[in-house]
Amino acid sequence: MKTIVITGSSTGLGLAAAVSLARAGHDVIATMRNPPRTPQLQELAAQESLAVTVLPLDVDSDASVTAAFEKILASRGQIDVLVNNAGIASLGSVEETPLDLFRQTMETNYFGALRCIQAVLPRMRERRSGRIVNISSVAGKLAFAGQACYSASKFALEALSDALAAEVRAFNIHVNVVEPGVIETPIFGKGNDVSKQIYSGARRMSAIFAAALVHPVPASVIGDQIRDIVDDDAWTVRYPGGPAAAGLMQWRASLTDEDYVAIGALDDEAWCRHIESTLGIDVRPHLAPGPALA
Repeated sequence: MKTIVITGSSTGLGLAAAVSLARAGHDVIATMRNPPRTPQLQELAAQESLAVTVLPLDVDSDASVTAAFEKILASRGQIDVLVNNAGIASLGSVEETPLDLFRQTMETNYFGALRCIQAVLPRMRERRSGRIVNISSVAGKLAFAGQACYSASKFALEALSDALAAEVRAFNIHVNVVEPGVIETPIFGKGNDVSKQIYSGARRMSAIFAAALVHPVPASVIGDQIRDIVDDDAWTVRYPGGPAAAGLMQWRASLTDEDYVAIGALDDEAWCRHIESTLGIDVRPHLAPGPALA
């Protein structure tokens, strides 16, 4: 049994990971900003008698992170695994997205993970044992037009993960990155859409999400994957998440940067044909009309 801390556990991937890990017999500390507002995990844990402790934690706050991890270490003595899952998403072009939203997204998705890593790492290093699982995204490997804000934060998390993995390998600490594709989670309903349709990227990303969710991949797929990673001794760093993730990243790798960028300049009809022929996704029924261009 491992003591595992998960951030962003109120819904989606964090909740799924907490349930899967607890069902596997681990001691799970599931953290979230406002536990009373989202009691689903607590109710499920009570019904199944799962070893889940829910604690408040705001990854954007130095004080909140310090207080939560001090409390966990005081009660448990050690943390074996940290799962950095807390995150926010948004859609919009670079021009249209306010700087404050760029900052907020980076604060949660990147600095939030970094705060938690720095909170657990000294004890893991002293024990020469531990694991840090960072939940990234395929958007951490390919940046679609209309998703620069989110992608930038995930690219940063990917870079941090690589540097961290190289630093802590000598101390027997595993670092893993999970890169989910489109998974059915509430993040799509919570995300900000600041697009005024000057650019086509945001509405095209919305069409891709909608088309992929016609046959949704449940969050439990990623929850179970995180469980399997935690229970494995391999030194694998990256794991595509869900059935479409690897194919998306292979598609991007097959294109030159110039060819990839040129896709964004296609008109709507040509873009729909391209996405359907290359990715096998029928986006046309989900694509909102664009503005008339002079």
